Amino acid sequence: MSTIFTKIINGEIPSYKIAEDDRHYAFLDINPVAPGHVLVVPKKEVSYLFDLSDEDYLSLQLFAKKIALAMKKALPCERIGVTVIGLEVPHAHIHLVPISKEGDMNFCRPKLTLDPKDMTDIAKSIVKELN
Repeated sequence: MSTIFTKIINGEIPSYKIAEDDRHYAFLDINPVAPGHVLVVPKKEVSYLFDLSDEDYLSLQLFAKKIALAMKKALPCERIGVTVIGLEVPHAHIHLVPISKEGDMNFCRPKLTLDPKDMTDIAKSIVKELN
């Protein structure tokens, strides 16, 4: 059975896509811990990040770096925080979160709900910095 991320990659579930290549997909988290929170996933369904082959792991990290650099330019933040939790969806993924203080990455606090227009605007601002 496909994971929710595979369904997003395949266009079965809509997303606020940031970038895509033949091996990776990046999109806004719809329940972010901060505005601009991006999920970066391999297209290959692998449950746990560290079960990826070395080549796939490095490729995913380099793809995430490209997204993080665009996020840093597009969003008001000091840094882009990176975390891998991997318990909520059995599909390897990296969280990229715009932060200005450590508490900005507290995944225990209630998630945000942003207006679809705000999500679209955030996605466009990040995509613009990729080009």
